[in-house]
Amino acid sequence: MLIVDSFTENKESKNYINMKRQPSYSAADLTGIMIFILVLALLACNDKTNNIKMENSNAVTESMKVNASDSKTEFAEVNGRKIAYRSIGKGEPMILCLRFRGDMDSWDPAFLDALAENYNVITFDYSGFGLSTGNPPTTMIGFANDVKDLARVLSIKKFIIGGWSFGGGVAQIVTTEMPEIVSSTVLIGTRPPGIFKHAPEQIFLETSAKPVNDLNDEIILFFEPTSGLSRETAKSSHDRIAKRTVDKDISIKPELWQFYRKGFEDYAADPYKAREKLSTTKIPILVISADHEVVFPPENWFELNRKLPTTQLVVIPQTGHGPHHQYPEMVAGYIHSFIENNKKSVVANL
Repeated sequence: MLIVDSFTENKESKNYINMKRQPSYSAADLTGIMIFILVLALLACNDKTNNIKMENSNAVTESMKVNASDSKTEFAEVNGRKIAYRSIGKGEPMILCLRFRGDMDSWDPAFLDALAENYNVITFDYSGFGLSTGNPPTTMIGFANDVKDLARVLSIKKFIIGGWSFGGGVAQIVTTEMPEIVSSTVLIGTRPPGIFKHAPEQIFLETSAKPVNDLNDEIILFFEPTSGLSRETAKSSHDRIAKRTVDKDISIKPELWQFYRKGFEDYAADPYKAREKLSTTKIPILVISADHEVVFPPENWFELNRKLPTTQLVVIPQTGHGPHHQYPEMVAGYIHSFIENNKKSVVANL
């Protein structure tokens, strides 16, 4: 590489030296060139060092990433009680409501981690359940107020509300009674408010009533027993959930089950007119169900298909009550696609 100028000016004669002539340098010139080369070498070395530091920093950041299996339990103090919650990921907040008998350890960590790629995912225990203190709610609006209070303490003004099974009912009351704080709604394995025609299967009622459920029970409750693939994924999901060995939640005791029943009785009576409000809401609603939904058959939604303008229903074949545990990444992908496409639709209509 040529470092010196392409020509040299003779100050005495003002004539240009022939370019083919071998240039001669003074000691000062050589010293300047050596300093210039040294500076270039130092800059290159410093750039390499910075790259190494950046790579190391990225590696440290990645290693410090909190996953669902090792997320820390925290507490939000509100109105004389503590709501236990966990939070992972970054982005738009998403608060998820639990199923019957579910605590924070009941979620498949693979599903939460997949959601956390795009959202700040928050799970929690209802008041008086699991690690949360206070009196258990006796109405659906009581359960929904837990969500509102938690969001307020965490300074979350608007969020995606999600719910599985019983939690799907809670999420719908949050949607219809507190629409100003909800951006989108995600419902998994649940039913609409009010009177429903398609009841749970007897095998679900019997299995869910056992004090303790094992893997075989989970296959009946959340998967499709007739499918070999579904049974295999049940074992995988069970093992992922079992990986959490520290900072565990408290299982829901049988004496608390009555409050779910009271909540669902209130939900069926629908004093909030939530079923009617779903037909006029502008909030996008995604319903994810299964072709063998042992608790809340998707047929309960079919009669409302033409009455709920913002609701989309996805029915996944060869699955049961927990499609997000059988296909955690796929269901998380459906959710993200639904939310993003609705955002684009809103922008396009402005």
